[in-house]
Amino acid sequence: MRTAAPASDRVASARSTLWGFALFAVVVAVHVVALAVDAAAVADPTKLLLMPVLAGAVIWAARRSRPAGFAALLTAVALSWLGDSVGVLPAFLPTIPLMLLLFGLAHVAYIRLFVRWIAVQRLPRWTLVYAAWWVALLAAMAALLLPQPNGGLMLAALAVYGVLLGATAITAARCTPAVAVGAALFLASDSLLAFRLFTPDGALEWTSPLIMLLYGAGQGLIALGAVRTPPRQAVPA
Repeated sequence: MRTAAPASDRVASARSTLWGFALFAVVVAVHVVALAVDAAAVADPTKLLLMPVLAGAVIWAARRSRPAGFAALLTAVALSWLGDSVGVLPAFLPTIPLMLLLFGLAHVAYIRLFVRWIAVQRLPRWTLVYAAWWVALLAAMAALLLPQPNGGLMLAALAVYGVLLGATAITAARCTPAVAVGAALFLASDSLLAFRLFTPDGALEWTSPLIMLLYGAGQGLIALGAVRTPPRQAVPA
C-alpha cells in the first residue's frame, strides 16, 4: 500500500521546483532592465534566453514525475520562443504576420493544456469581461489600422489572434490562480504590444520594458501553476 510522502519531503520538493523558476525570474529582470536602459547587446540575447530557461525550469520540476500536460506545456513554450525570435533572428516571412502565427499556435497549445489537463473548476462568470476586452481592442485597432494600406487584412488577423488570446485567458480561469493570473498578464502584455506596434511615430516605444515584464511574469506563472497542479479528473466545462 502506498503512503503519502512526509510533509518535510513535500516542502523540500516544492522548494527544489522553484529554483528553475527563480533563474527564469532573474533572466526576465535582466532583460527588462536592458530594455529600460536601451542596452541592445544585452536585451537581444536575453530575449532569446527567456523561453529556453523557462523550458529548463519545467523539465527540472518534472524530473521525478511528469506533470499533466507536460508535452503541451513544452510545445507552447517552444512556440513562444520561436515567436520571440522573430525580429531578433532572420525570418522567412514579414515580422508581424509571422509573430501572430507562432504565438497563435502557442495559444492553441495553452488552451489544450488548460482544457484537457489542468482545469480545476467550472468556467467563472466573470470571464465575460474578456469578451468586452476583445470588442474594445478591435474598436481601438480599427481606428489605427483601417486608414493604413492593407489595414483591413491586418485587422482581420488581429481579430483571429485576439480570439485565441482571449480564449487562453478564459480557459486559464478554470485552472489554479497562478495560471489564471499568468494568462491575464499575457493578455495585458499582448494588448499593450498591439498599441505599440500600430501607434504612429513609435509614440509608445517606451512601453517595451513593461510589455516584456508582463510577458515574462505571465509565462512564468502559467508554467509554474501547470507543473504544480496535481493530476485529477477533468472538470466539466
